Amino acid sequence: MKEIDFREDLLPLKNKLYRLALRITLDTAEAEDVTQDTLIRVWTKREELGALNSLEAYCLTVCRNLALDRHDKKEAQNLSLDAAYEAADRSLSAQEQLEHAEKLRRVHELFNSLPERQRSAMQLRDIEGKSYKEVAETLGITEDNVKITLFRARQAIKKQYLKEESYGL
Repeated sequence: MKEIDFREDLLPLKNKLYRLALRITLDTAEAEDVTQDTLIRVWTKREELGALNSLEAYCLTVCRNLALDRHDKKEAQNLSLDAAYEAADRSLSAQEQLEHAEKLRRVHELFNSLPERQRSAMQLRDIEGKSYKEVAETLGITEDNVKITLFRARQAIKKQYLKEESYGL
C-alpha cells in the first residue's frame, strides 16, 4: 500500500482539477472552491486510497461530482473569455485579430452550451489529453460511450458553428 504525499501526489493535479471544475461550473471562484474541496476530501481519505490504480482518475471523479453538485445548486453564468482574447496572434492585423477573437468567443460559447457530460468529456479528452479509458473512469461510463459522447459534442459544435458562419450567405 503506497503512502500518498500531498506535495508529490496531489498538488501536481491542482491545475487539471481546476480546469475540469471550471468547465462544469463556468465560474472561476466556484472552480477554485471545488478544487480546494477536492484536495481536502482526497487528503482526508488518504489512508483508504493507497490501493487505487489511478489516484488522478479518482481525484478527477471527486472533482467532477463536487462541481456538478455546486453547479446544480447555483446556476453558473458563462465564463468570461478575456484570457482567450489576449492569446490572439499578434502578427495578425487588427481586423484579423478581431475576427479571430470573435470566432474563438463563439466556439467557447458553443462549448459551454453543451450538456455537462459532453463538456466534461471534451475537457478531459481534447484539452487535458486523457485517454478514453481515463475519461471513462472519471465520468463513470464505458469507453464506447466516451467515443459516442465526444463525437456528438464535436458534431454539435461544428453544426452550430457552420450554421452561424453561413447564415445570410
